Amino acid sequence: MRDVKIASGTVTHGTIVVKGDAFSEGERVTVLSHDREPFRVSVEEKRMLLESIAQGDRGELVDADDLITELDESN
Repeated sequence: MRDVKIASGTVTHGTIVVKGDAFSEGERVTVLSHDREPFRVSVEEKRMLLESIAQGDRGELVDADDLITELDESN
């Protein structure tokens, strides 16, 4: 089982500064940037997003380790 951490931070002088616990040297990370440009979704994509949020609110969640394994296997 993998240890999954989620953190947020900012870029300061070209370096990503993360709040909270530090990451270990050599640890693999994925960085998602919050784009300042608005994005558009179709009516169907909006419906799917809202349904996904509702599923989470109902506790219908996917285990992060299972999701990461599935994503790794698809690459």
